[in-house]
Amino acid sequence: MLLAGDIGGTKTHLAIFSSPGELRTPVVEKTFPSARYASLEVMVKEFLTQVDVQVDRACFGVAGPIMNGKAKITNLPWVMDEEEMQKSLGIPKICLLNDLSAMAYGVPLLEEQDIYTLNAGTPQPGGTIAVVAPGTGLGEAFLVHNGSRYIAHPSEGGHADFAPLNERELDLLRFMLQRSAHVSYEHVCSGIGLPNLYAFLQSTGAYEEPDWLSDQLSLVSDHTPIIVKGAVESAVPICIETLKTFVAILGAEAGNMALKVLSSGGVYIGGGLPPRFLSLFTDGSFMQAFLAKGRMGQMLSHYPVYIILYPNVALIGAAAHGFTL
Repeated sequence: MLLAGDIGGTKTHLAIFSSPGELRTPVVEKTFPSARYASLEVMVKEFLTQVDVQVDRACFGVAGPIMNGKAKITNLPWVMDEEEMQKSLGIPKICLLNDLSAMAYGVPLLEEQDIYTLNAGTPQPGGTIAVVAPGTGLGEAFLVHNGSRYIAHPSEGGHADFAPLNERELDLLRFMLQRSAHVSYEHVCSGIGLPNLYAFLQSTGAYEEPDWLSDQLSLVSDHTPIIVKGAVESAVPICIETLKTFVAILGAEAGNMALKVLSSGGVYIGGGLPPRFLSLFTDGSFMQAFLAKGRMGQMLSHYPVYIILYPNVALIGAAAHGFTL
């Protein structure tokens, strides 16, 4: 039996799997509010007590960098150590993975209904695969085929410098530089970045903010869900334009990633945000920005581009990797 987990700052999804051929049907699974627990060990012990299943290995996708078998989750005071967890939990084999590496390991397991195709391209067998995932932050990873299977490699490319493509994005960069000495793609292309885009558009004076929207935004610290809802459900112009700007910037950064790793096997857009406003990815602005790479645009036009719709890709990726331990 294998215990796998998708560990995030807000919630943690744990599941037990019996074989690598049954990753869509875990023996048991449960989601926990992460902040209520002092550590991952405390949460796992509670889970295992409830399910009464003996596991002999575990693999956890963690929202943070992994160094020498140790990890600290972004936005949580948890510090994890593979060796210490093995002793504490009595599980012989434990592996900590970067959460984007876990997501990447799940990509080869996706089925046709799990993805939305933005560009069919011509996928090359064994070609490198890029994963770009805007969630709370902007995660990136890539898969390289070693001759027998794909191996995931993490990246912190979401923290690379934001590069404007047009005059308005130049104005956005100037606006952001007044707030921060360093402006990364994550600052303008993620859950934490959406409010920055909204604030910039509001500063231009070109968009009105309805009173009811102002009231809702004033009541919460996290504006992202309200901005997305304002666009998707209420068609508020400033909210729609915020998401359109986000989509174009994401297209540009996905193209950057495709160039850097030559992802002829495909580019997969993950994270929780894109499926929530999928229709805005189909108007051409995403692919226009993706292909805006000068003479390299023709090469990129042959690269497949997909949006991941399957919500548990990181969990099954962690499980798949765990079975190789």
